[in-house]
Amino acid sequence: MKVLVIGSVYPRFEKDNEVPWLRKSVATLRELGVEVEVLAPSYKGLASHTIDGVTVHRFRYAPKNLEILTHDEGAPTKMAKHPSMQLLAIPYCISGFFKCIWLAHKKKFDIIHAHWPFPHALIALGACKLFHIPLVLNFHGAELLLIRKKKWIRPIMKFIIGQAQAIFANSHFTAQKISALRKREILWSPYGSPLASGKVPPPHLRNGKYHILFVGRHIERKGIEYLIRAAALLDLKKFEVRIVGKGDLTDSLKELAKKIAPENVLFTGSISPEELNQEYLSANCFVLPAIVDSKGDTEGLGVVLIEAMQSGLPVVASDVGGISDVVVNGETGILVPEKNPEALAEAFQKLESNPAYEAELLRGAEKRIAEYFEWKKIAENQIRKYEEIRNKK
Repeated sequence: MKVLVIGSVYPRFEKDNEVPWLRKSVATLRELGVEVEVLAPSYKGLASHTIDGVTVHRFRYAPKNLEILTHDEGAPTKMAKHPSMQLLAIPYCISGFFKCIWLAHKKKFDIIHAHWPFPHALIALGACKLFHIPLVLNFHGAELLLIRKKKWIRPIMKFIIGQAQAIFANSHFTAQKISALRKREILWSPYGSPLASGKVPPPHLRNGKYHILFVGRHIERKGIEYLIRAAALLDLKKFEVRIVGKGDLTDSLKELAKKIAPENVLFTGSISPEELNQEYLSANCFVLPAIVDSKGDTEGLGVVLIEAMQSGLPVVASDVGGISDVVVNGETGILVPEKNPEALAEAFQKLESNPAYEAELLRGAEKRIAEYFEWKKIAENQIRKYEEIRNKK
């Protein structure tokens, strides 16, 4: 079976850390016998290349110094900061559309699998119609947020959904959003675990204070403000909150911490992979205090929670977006209401005072990861759907 995967981003070189989950998805499909090639935009003139043995076809859409719409940061974020970049979307779609037709004619693909369907379904549709290739759409949530900002996208999205022979969603939350637009069968196809082993170690030993770890961008939907407010409610002698990463809100968050929790909140800034690994090893629990932000955006899945679990950290997270696909309250972690510092503080205190409960949650986490977030199982489910729709041609 030959499959063309289309996306806005794909690693540009061997050590590029862009979309590691998509890279792993493609690699797993190949391990199971699927011939996969990738279509993605160029970045600053980048030509087509091979990575992990996968041919990555790059389409040019502007002079090299302007090919910056994708990679390093999401295109919607870039266009929000610099509205003039929206003009690049027109040549992006046109160039991708014709490159896809040329590839489909040359390679005779059995399936075209488009991630982020707006606009990549539009790039795929010409080839699908001309050569009668089934179209699979893969939603990750960000595309659906665009509808809130730009109403004219809604009818286009409804049309796109109707053109697909199969639809995957990264979470049940995303699936509900798709169904609200147009009723279709939608298959849950989450990201797999970012770590090779499915085993979950026991809780980490306590070394002085109980270390609470957050890792992520410092943006509104991560809810870091409420974590800092929770820290202010904790016993200084028992707890320390460590905040890894940076973002637009870093300075204001530091000011808040300095004002209300100066002694038990520490910002590490951006750190190396080796330093990040050490943070995981020395932490006692992991937190994702996500919220639905002022633009209506929230966590599509929260794959970082899976990595934390596999590092031996019990998790505390807000019950928003797709997080509940990973965290089953009282079984694989603790869910709390969003924007609730008191509930966060209570969850940390419960874990700190009860190591046996931590161990119980980690056993539940291992079971859920093995059942739903193992890459081979995810890929096998996708292949079954590929075969089903190919056989209906």
